[in-house]
Amino acid sequence: MNKLKIVFLGTGNAIPTKKRNHTAILLSYKNENILIDCGEGTQKQFKIAKISPNKLTKLLITHWHGDHVLGIPGLLQTLAMNNYTKTLEVFGPKGTTHSLSLMQQLFKLKINLKIKEVEGKFLKIEDLEIESEKMDHDIPSLAYSFEVKDQIRLNKKSLKKLKLPNSPLLGELKKGKDIVFESKKIKASSVTYKEKGKKISIILDTAPNSNAIKLAKNSDIVICESTYSKEDKAQALEHKHMTAEDAGLLAKKAKIKSLILTHISERYQHNESKILNEAKKLFKNTKLANDFDSLEI
Repeated sequence: MNKLKIVFLGTGNAIPTKKRNHTAILLSYKNENILIDCGEGTQKQFKIAKISPNKLTKLLITHWHGDHVLGIPGLLQTLAMNNYTKTLEVFGPKGTTHSLSLMQQLFKLKINLKIKEVEGKFLKIEDLEIESEKMDHDIPSLAYSFEVKDQIRLNKKSLKKLKLPNSPLLGELKKGKDIVFESKKIKASSVTYKEKGKKISIILDTAPNSNAIKLAKNSDIVICESTYSKEDKAQALEHKHMTAEDAGLLAKKAKIKSLILTHISERYQHNESKILNEAKKLFKNTKLANDFDSLEI
């Protein structure tokens, strides 16, 4: 069974701390290694995490605020010096093509890029579907979900017992169709099982909005910004961010399984439990992400 894996390379907000670097999240599935945002110093975070940046296949940008993108020139220069030979596919909101082109000109970035501005479902890689939704921030901003649908799998022990060969008949069984083999009817239900799908949603800088709930719906894991405490709600509204309480409410409304808070402000660095507890009052299964934490489903 292939798993979706997440590594948090940065979990802070606009001002980094000793403990938290600027935002960067690496999602891996099969041969894909997808970086969501690339805050300043991300190439160093790769080194600390002992992950080769040369494995990167795609870069997804949520929005073009500095703490989410200022690591791009350094990372791309690192790739160039490490003889990165692939074409790095870059996806992001409106304005991504222009902004990244300026970076390429300014820093003379020498790797091949394929840039696309996206909205809605925009990519399917084998059985992995990636979707975006517009968020409510002060510049164009996207959130992303990564979903592997329910799949019908073949029971290898049952196939061996029935001495079924590797043939198009197996494809029919996977489609849920009964077959006839050596004059014997074989029901698909007797040799197959359903592998439950999985979904991870990543919602960063945004004010609370219906699109965020829609995107997160039924996720196994939602990674959500939690920039402010509810006590600083006025500032959150002014800067179009979520509070920890907002994140907990989103999780509850979207009927998810697990909530992970990130984009933690330096103002709470000596009392991060305040953020965690506010969200947990509304959604019990909540954790606080730290740099270099990893998880898989």
